Amino acid sequence: MKLRIYTTLLVLLTAFTVKAQDAEQPIDTLTRHVAGIRQELDVLKRIKLSGYIQAQYQVADSGGVPSFAGGNFASGVDKRFMLRRARLKVQYDSPFNDKGFSTSQYVFQIDLSEKGATIKDLYAKFTDPWCGWFSVTAGMQNRPFGYEIGYSSSLRESPERGRLSQIVFPGERDLGAMLTIQGPKTSNWNWLKIDAGYFNGLGGPSALATANEFDKFKDFIGHIGITRSTKSERIKWGLGASIYNGGYRVDTVNTYIFDTDSTGIAGFKVDTKKADVSANINSREEIKRSYIGFDGQFSIDWVGGLTTLRGEFIMGEQPGTGSSSASQAVASTSDFYTRKFNGMYLYFVQNIGHSPLQAIVKYDTYDPNTEVSGDEIGLATQQSGFKTTSAADIAYSTLGLGLAYRWDAAVKLTAYWDQVTNETSEKLANYTKDLKDNVFTLRLQVKF
Repeated sequence: MKLRIYTTLLVLLTAFTVKAQDAEQPIDTLTRHVAGIRQELDVLKRIKLSGYIQAQYQVADSGGVPSFAGGNFASGVDKRFMLRRARLKVQYDSPFNDKGFSTSQYVFQIDLSEKGATIKDLYAKFTDPWCGWFSVTAGMQNRPFGYEIGYSSSLRESPERGRLSQIVFPGERDLGAMLTIQGPKTSNWNWLKIDAGYFNGLGGPSALATANEFDKFKDFIGHIGITRSTKSERIKWGLGASIYNGGYRVDTVNTYIFDTDSTGIAGFKVDTKKADVSANINSREEIKRSYIGFDGQFSIDWVGGLTTLRGEFIMGEQPGTGSSSASQAVASTSDFYTRKFNGMYLYFVQNIGHSPLQAIVKYDTYDPNTEVSGDEIGLATQQSGFKTTSAADIAYSTLGLGLAYRWDAAVKLTAYWDQVTNETSEKLANYTKDLKDNVFTLRLQVKF
């Protein structure tokens, strides 16, 4: 009996639906379908897919040299082909609100190479819907320090960031949350931008790939910058200042600070304030790292072509190990050495008229320990409890010369020479003269 009732109801419902469809006017059907297609297209238009591939051939002065021109050369290797970067980026922006701007953005970017796949960006950005001045970005993102760190590798004229940037900010990204204050594009105050955020403080690509935090301490990073231009926009300039305040958990290791022994020889002595480490991991102290930086940019478009000048100076205190001044990616099982450092970079970029050629000159420096130099490095101290300085305290400078050719809007070919000069010391083996670690790079970039 129930089956008959359900069957009768189904027949009546089907007949009613067919009659309603027959009554619908063709113009109404077309309008409904067009509206649906428009809605789907609007969603697709807000999804931006972009990326670039950088393939390169490199030649080094000698085999197996350590290098910041794309990573160290393998033992015995002085020539190599590399897929330096292969980025794929997906970005979604929400529809504009009634004030004329988007209130949310979602970004996912991966990097593929012969070394594997790595997540570069994975974050969400939310902007207040009332005035558009305040935004919060959470996830894996660029550290808001200086200019070169956040400047896209697809736009940067030199193949790589400077040595200082790679040592102090390896991987460029970090996991955290950031507040941005900047007026909308229609605002008269859009030229001012303030970034301030807290981050895990991870120090390397391996840590960034998994985003594993190893201590309870978080690092503060802030940057304030202004960008201005003339009405014709032929002249543009910008200035910025940055601050970094963070550190690492001190495990069961000694910490050293720079000093001189009783005979006046420079070295590292135990920092007694941090020598005793609690067995309780939650109560262990933090060894501080702090930096300040100043950056500036200037460009002018004139009859000779677009001329660009760019520079940045960074100084501070950096805790590293006895063999390296690089930022740490994991809890250290080696003693910590706090060094005062400084470094800078300068770019001069000249587009040659309206031709597709562009000349590049870059000079960067990095001094990991400004309190010792020359033959003082590696000189054995005479007092017990002091540690001798090492190759980690050697200063470097790099002169980069390049020529870029734009095949079209998507393809660029760059030839670039890195002339690397290291500080020398008669007291340090392998550093009594300049190392043979210069590198030539020929790179093809395809962008879409």
